[in-house]
Amino acid sequence: VEPVAGNMGLVLPKPGFLEGLRELTRAYGALLIFDEVITGFRVAFGGAQQAFGIDPDLTCLGKIIGGGLPVGAYGGKRSIMSHIAPSGNVYQAGTLSGNPLAMAAGLATLKALAASDYAALAARTEAFSRELENILHSKGVPVTRNHIASIFTLFFTDRPVTDFPSAQTADSGLFVSYYQQMRAQGIYLAPSGYECAFTSFAHSDEDLERTLDAAKRVRF
Repeated sequence: VEPVAGNMGLVLPKPGFLEGLRELTRAYGALLIFDEVITGFRVAFGGAQQAFGIDPDLTCLGKIIGGGLPVGAYGGKRSIMSHIAPSGNVYQAGTLSGNPLAMAAGLATLKALAASDYAALAARTEAFSRELENILHSKGVPVTRNHIASIFTLFFTDRPVTDFPSAQTADSGLFVSYYQQMRAQGIYLAPSGYECAFTSFAHSDEDLERTLDAAKRVRF
């Protein structure tokens, strides 16, 4: 499960949901696997599991762990991982497994992130995404903002977005107009209303101000 859903726009878990999953899986002897391809190293250095204080049995990570290069990783408790070869009898390998370039990029990325201020990034993202929301509201369009740490989504709807059906209430026509006008000004957003937006340590104050200025020029 994604601890924070990111493939229908950003949808936060309801209070107690993740804790309930952990209790149920332990009660029935099932594994709790977190897909942190999106949330890993974005919600916190330790991912959503660190932010929410949940201890999954296995974790999946994507290309963010390799600084954007093609790489994936999974890991978990010793009692499970010890079954993987060469320690155990479950064989897992691939053509690009342990690719030297991806591993070097990944190590460099992790070293940089370990020394970074995640609280400051979360505060910048909160302020930036709230101002973006305010700008769009001032134009008379319905907007609902979901946000956690360095991730956010602006849904063009006046309803709270808590699941996929409520995400589907967003006006796709408004999103397309917004996306196209922002792109025409050199601001490259994800081309779907069901994608998340991310700020990173590489974004400067000038980058964020330029994005806000572009949003002010959008017309609906």
